[in-house]
Order: sequence, then structure tokens, then C-alpha cells
Amino acid sequence: MVNSINYCIEQKGLIVYGWVIMSSHVHMIIGTKSELMQDIVRDFKKYTSKAIINSVAENPHESRKEWLLWMFECAGRKNSNNSKYQFWQQHNQPIELYNNLLVDQKLNYLHNNPVAEGVVYEPYEYKYSSAIDYCGGKGMIPVELLT
Repeated sequence: MVNSINYCIEQKGLIVYGWVIMSSHVHMIIGTKSELMQDIVRDFKKYTSKAIINSVAENPHESRKEWLLWMFECAGRKNSNNSKYQFWQQHNQPIELYNNLLVDQKLNYLHNNPVAEGVVYEPYEYKYSSAIDYCGGKGMIPVELLT
């Protein structure tokens, strides 16, 4: 997931202002320099879904392999756009962040996801988030800070 986001930054002009990857979902505050946002999101979802499904299928140590593949296949059968599996939901939930109050609210919300889930005590402790960048550190994905 991180590598794919970094690829989109380097090759597709994605701008990341904030992000968090949780076990069941991803939140991002993003923009774009060149390509259309929907094209970047489409390519990101297409690549990561194939990579994750292949990773599950090829991992002999994944105890939930059959169940996960069955779940992805059941979801895929419900959508005629799929040939077999579906990993991501078909929709995104974009929200226009049109003022500083909304930006601050959404950035705090995504950074506090791991705290709310009981994974960490402080947002900056979570490895798969931009919270560390907003505390003066450097995370796994280059972030343009919102000030």
C-alpha cells in the first residue's frame, strides 16, 4: 500500500497532505499536480487490489487464505465489473475540504483512527500514518504539510 502511494506521488503527480492505513480502510487527504484524481485513484485501487489478493493467495502461512479469497470472490460476484475478485468498495467518499476548520477536523480524525481503535496511545506512534510528519518527524510517505 505504502509503495503504491509513493509510486503515485513519483509517477502520477499525487500530492498527499495526510494519510492513515488501517486494517480495514484507508483515509487520505490528497490533491494532484497533473493527472485527474479519479484516474490516480482508479489505478491505485486496481494495482493494490491485485497485489493484495496475490499476496494472500501465494502466502502458505496465511491461516485465513481460503476464507479471505472466498470473501473477495463473493464480493466480486455481486459486481459485474469484476472478472473474479473484489477487494475495494466500488465507491470513494470524497469530501471537499473548503475551509481550514474542515481541514483540521478531517486531519485530526484520520490521525486519531489508530487511537480510537486502541492500536496506539498517541497518533504519532502509529507507523502507517502521517501523524509523525505533523509532529516534526518523517513518515513512510512524503507529505505536504497543511498549515
